[in-house]
Amino acid sequence: MVDTERPTSDGNSLVVCFGEMLIDFVPTVGGVSLAEAPAFKKAPGGAPANVAVGIARLGGSSAFIGKVHDDLIFFIFLELLVGEDEFGYLLTDILKQNNVDNSGVRFDPSARTALAFVTLRADGEREFLFFRHPSADMLLHESELDRNLIKQARIFHYGSISLIEEPCRSTHIAAMAAAKESGCILSYDPNLRLPLWPSADAAREGIMSIWDQADVIKISEDEISFLTGGDDPYDDNVVMEKLFHPNLKLLLVTEGSDGCRYYTKQFKGKVPGVKVKAVDTTGAGDAFVGGILNSLASDFYLHEDEERLREALLFANACGALTVTERGAIPALPTKEAVLQVLMGITA
Repeated sequence: MVDTERPTSDGNSLVVCFGEMLIDFVPTVGGVSLAEAPAFKKAPGGAPANVAVGIARLGGSSAFIGKVHDDLIFFIFLELLVGEDEFGYLLTDILKQNNVDNSGVRFDPSARTALAFVTLRADGEREFLFFRHPSADMLLHESELDRNLIKQARIFHYGSISLIEEPCRSTHIAAMAAAKESGCILSYDPNLRLPLWPSADAAREGIMSIWDQADVIKISEDEISFLTGGDDPYDDNVVMEKLFHPNLKLLLVTEGSDGCRYYTKQFKGKVPGVKVKAVDTTGAGDAFVGGILNSLASDFYLHEDEERLREALLFANACGALTVTERGAIPALPTKEAVLQVLMGITA
């Protein structure tokens, strides 16, 4: 039983997100391949940045640490001119406009801000095409790390893309160490993007190299299969024996529209999804992560109380569901009011 006299927060609810921020180009129509898309809509994205904005949209406190280009005017021609912008400043302004602390963002004069073309084909499969050889986010040096910002955090959140290349990999490891030393909860979303890794083996090794340091991990069904060498992602024994390390407090498995599963040392279960008409699934997982981290940041012992955890996960599922009803990641992230309205419709 949870000690109800124990405070749920010490007043610090800052979530610091580390990693990549980029420009997503999403087709103006759905159900087509990248080659078939007639035109693209420019949308800010990047998983850690999505999470930071998602938390702020919900009324939480968040900050982002990463690197972008400082003066990029980039022309992209398919059949039509799709975008022309100073993307680095655009992205930092997006953070500021959404009340995300961007003081940890650094600028690189030589490398471009990363770009990604992403679409959901008619068969339901997503396609990605990345431009980052190298991109500015890969060139964040340890000397540029805002350690004071990390020390202020309740939760430090990160993915695996920042582990692919140096110097960002060493910076990522140093940031995790600083967060751990200051008592942060470490939150990890592997966010597997195989085309960015040298090989599947390199991806598996890189993702697992920091696995046992996280307190909270969010993973998808496909990622379970990949990391376990093809094991059944729905088998609780597979999840607990191969992925639930001894120091882990909470492991979450997202199942798209079907909701999510949760695993702790004391209990496990499933929370159903929120049904909506999907337009673009980009950013849904990040919205989910933002939802649950926002709850965890203000309720430190959430993972110890199954009833409160289930309520928080239903909220997070609704965050993900609302995000798929619009195109792009950051533009589609919901407010707390929008999520609560959807949940009221479910319980009414």
